[in-house]
Amino acid sequence: MRPAYRFAAVAAVAAICLTPVVALSWGNTGHRIVGTLAVESLPAEVPGFLRSKQAIADLGELAREPDRSKGSGKIHDSNRDPAHYIDLGDTGKVMDGPAFADMPPTRAEYEASLRAANTDTWKAGYLQYSIVDAWQQLVKDFAYWRVDLAAGKRAKGAQKAWYKRDRERREALLLANLANLAHYVGDGSQPLHTSVHHNGWGDYPNPEGFTNERVHVPWEGTYVKGVVTPAAARAAMPAFSDCGCPVEKRVVAYLTRTNGYVIPFYRLWKDGGFQPGDARGATFATERVAAGAAELRDMIVLAWRASASSKVGWPEVSVADVESGKVDPWEAMVGKD
Repeated sequence: MRPAYRFAAVAAVAAICLTPVVALSWGNTGHRIVGTLAVESLPAEVPGFLRSKQAIADLGELAREPDRSKGSGKIHDSNRDPAHYIDLGDTGKVMDGPAFADMPPTRAEYEASLRAANTDTWKAGYLQYSIVDAWQQLVKDFAYWRVDLAAGKRAKGAQKAWYKRDRERREALLLANLANLAHYVGDGSQPLHTSVHHNGWGDYPNPEGFTNERVHVPWEGTYVKGVVTPAAARAAMPAFSDCGCPVEKRVVAYLTRTNGYVIPFYRLWKDGGFQPGDARGATFATERVAAGAAELRDMIVLAWRASASSKVGWPEVSVADVESGKVDPWEAMVGKD
């Protein structure tokens, strides 16, 4: 959630007849549900430590962390606030700049393309890079865990003890790093985090007469808390899906799909679908939270699979070579210096 949204007008909350509260992107409820349902639904191929009851509970809380860290300072907030959103216009471009479908391979190149259109990442957001960054870190974390486990089984004495302790450290670090992926994937299922129409339709052509109310916070926070349950979201989660494509393309496709729900959201708001007792709004919100949980589940599984062909340490060693017993990773893991 952007700083300007943090204290939405009470009038906007009253518009949906709910008690005002401070809410953060997807609110606490939405992010908890995304995190817990994703881990609960992981298949047996993913390591057991990540599927434990404690990990499920921890990730539900940690998935809120990128919001809870807001207000740490100007440098911290100005760098991280745009990580939560991407402002797509009605023509598939990022704020009348580059086409979103043609995502540059690095943030530096993305920044250059935005500046050519007289804007920048601080205004347009960079949620797609937040998700890819967090996923790539998860792949690396899984890869180190694989090496710790495999090498530890063959090691003896002090080395065996080191591998065991390093694996324990890796499990704690992996869960903390996974929280970032959980949060940003969750943000990515919230339509208003993918649009220039992020808090009312705004100063754009508006042929359908959509609202300019400050709709962002009261919908994603208080409203979701009132109507979305874990059980309903679990039932709405789609089946596992692997596009067989690079993660960058997967993320662009995911956010593009979410952006397709912006107009349906505003139509539903206009038609009173988010008024208390209207099942249409509850269904819409539930399906969006479920979409975030399913995408997170799928990305965790794909990160685990990708880690099998990764490399770790310096000098690098192949995870596959370590797991097969072909290579001793001791120096690469501990360091020669």
